[in-house]
Amino acid sequence: MKRIFILLTVALFVVGTLVAEEGVLIDFSKLAADIHVKVGEDDQDTAPNQNRHTVMEYSPAIGQFTDAQKAIMKTSLAIANWNVTFSSSSRTVAALQNTYTREAPSKQWGTVMGVRVHYPVENFYSKAYIRPPFEIPAYEAPADVSDDGTISAQTDDSGAPVSGPPYRFTTENENKVPTQDNPAYGVIHNVGTIKAVAVNAYGLNFPHGLNILLLDSNGVEKPVFMGYLDYDGWAELTWNNPQYIQDVRNREMRIYPIYPTSTPFVKFNGFRLDRDADRIGGDFIAYFKDVKIVYDKAVIETDRDIDDEKLWGIINTRENARRVWEMERFGENQVNQYLERQKQAKEPYDEIKGVQFTPTPGNSDQ
Repeated sequence: MKRIFILLTVALFVVGTLVAEEGVLIDFSKLAADIHVKVGEDDQDTAPNQNRHTVMEYSPAIGQFTDAQKAIMKTSLAIANWNVTFSSSSRTVAALQNTYTREAPSKQWGTVMGVRVHYPVENFYSKAYIRPPFEIPAYEAPADVSDDGTISAQTDDSGAPVSGPPYRFTTENENKVPTQDNPAYGVIHNVGTIKAVAVNAYGLNFPHGLNILLLDSNGVEKPVFMGYLDYDGWAELTWNNPQYIQDVRNREMRIYPIYPTSTPFVKFNGFRLDRDADRIGGDFIAYFKDVKIVYDKAVIETDRDIDDEKLWGIINTRENARRVWEMERFGENQVNQYLERQKQAKEPYDEIKGVQFTPTPGNSDQ
């Protein structure tokens, strides 16, 4: 009886002091452009413009295109591809033209994300959103990418396409941790309660607020306020969940079905930069290295007697359907942007038919 009591005491102590998992949700130093994908049929440039690991094709999603057009219908999470948008009240021509992301060389980290935001100078609350060029897919199958951006599915020994996990944009390998060969690209699976969020951000004494936008497996976006960038240099800003209960004895215990319930995940859906009405407008510069989360696992991995998924294949069927849905949604947005680019004027306005135009002073829209 004494031995049983000791074992129960040790078990309660261990359970009450469990350490949550830590994962790198996204690492911008891994998103540098390292291959060149043509942006037009007559493109002769060779400078890298896409990130090999995260290249996605959107030509199969919608519409009928020639082979030459399909060859250039690719994008990736390369830093220069990220979108910066404003709340409707701040969406001026000057703000849109002078706001963008760019690769920034860091002595400490290598390549990081740099962002220039041009806020309106008027005194009103303004929000700028830095978002990936497409919603990062949670179930994208592993793939090999050539130097020109051609994507080919990885296959197993039998020649069948490989399906996850791990997936192409997840942080996990077979050991469930990020590695040099499998770094963080925006998704972490098997996430329960989030204990903390951290970001490595470089400030330049601007008093603007920083929020991290997380997207859960139900499609719900949750902003996490990290603090203000009113400091100089690199700093790790941390948000600690005030609702997180460390001692499991005080938690509400719930039991969930194990199979075929899919495990929840978290995606990185961007940053939000807030400028208060009484703060300075105009240009604002910031840099970001990575985003990390500390979390409880939703499901504990165990060595089970029966391989449920191999027998029934229910989760794989669901994930394949989710993958198709993600690709359709991704492709439709990208095709619309591609078509809009094709409609743009190709010549500078002051060279059309040799006519010289003089812009009206003070009007940048002419």
